[in-house]
Parts: sequence; structure tokens; C-alpha cells
Amino acid sequence: MPTGGAESVGTTRHGETNGLDQSDIHDVLRNDRRRLVLERLRSAEEAEAVADLAEYIGGVESGESPPPRNVRQSVYVSLHQTHLPKLDELGIVTYDSDAKTVALAGAADEVAVYMEIVPKYGISWAEYYLGLGLLGLLSLVGSGIGVPTLSGVDPTYLGGAFLVLVFVSAAYQLADQRSSLVHRLREEAPAIGPATTSDDD
Repeated sequence: MPTGGAESVGTTRHGETNGLDQSDIHDVLRNDRRRLVLERLRSAEEAEAVADLAEYIGGVESGESPPPRNVRQSVYVSLHQTHLPKLDELGIVTYDSDAKTVALAGAADEVAVYMEIVPKYGISWAEYYLGLGLLGLLSLVGSGIGVPTLSGVDPTYLGGAFLVLVFVSAAYQLADQRSSLVHRLREEAPAIGPATTSDDD
């Protein structure tokens, strides 16, 4: 029987309506399996079968593809009995325990802010942009004081190169971050098309 995730979007387990508590979010993300569930669902953009999630997470944990049966079974049981009901209760996913499928729910956007990790590097996007800005500043200063190699580059071109890098990085992040304003506006935009009549009208 489907649980109440779809109807409890934006509420905490205590019935509040002002969004998730930070303690709830940190508690969710502290567990590797719950984190992997959310990352997988964000990349899939559609409902996933629990069996497929278990195989994916089992593969990550064991480093084998396909993962050993006992690992996959352990993951499956923990997802079904513990992790998915918890995420559903918080309105982060909608878990259908009969069909054994799970999909992201509205409160997943609140959690996604805390999952803004640059792929492959394991740092946050904020840290990435801070490092990029610092590197750009040091390069411009180095060019101005005559540091070899940098002094031979026009500061205008140097600054422009870093601006392009920031732009490309931001564009990639927007494409990857499905909780961004762009994605939300696209999802909320009404479909435009010719009006149709229904036999039931």
C-alpha cells in the first residue's frame, strides 16, 4: 500500500508545514544508502524499482557489477524496511510499498541544496567557485607584478578566460542540478497546445 510521501510534501515528521528541519536533512544525508538513493533518483528523473536501487547501491558498496546476491539482498531489505519509509515520511520521496517503486517528492528540493557536490572531486560547488575565484585573483596579481609566464599574458585575456570558465561551470551545474530555478520553472510551466474537448464535458 502506498505511503504518504506525496501528501506530506514540505512537512516534517512532526507535522510542521514550514519545510524540513536542518537536523532532519543532516540525519537523512548522514546515511550513505539514503544519500545514494537520492543521487540515483535525481539522475534518473523518474520512478525507480527498489530492486534496481538495491542493485545500484550494492554495486557501489561492493565495487562489483553485478553485486553479490547477499549484498544486494541486504541493501534491498534495509531500503524497504528502514530508509525508504523514513524518506517517504519526510516527504522527500514517494514510496509505493506495494509496487516496490520510489520517486522523488517535493521536499527533495530542500535536500538537494545540501547535495551540491562537484562530480569526481567531492567538494561543494561553493568551495569550487571560491577556489576558482581565488585562482583567478592570484593569476591577475601575478600578471601585474611580473610573475614569469603570467606577465606575458594580457590581464584582459586572463580575466576573460576565468569568466568563461565560471560561465561554463555554472551552465554545467544548472544542467546537472535538477532542483534549480530553471528546472522548476520548466516543470511548472503549463503545456501550450490547442484546446481539446472531451466527451465527458
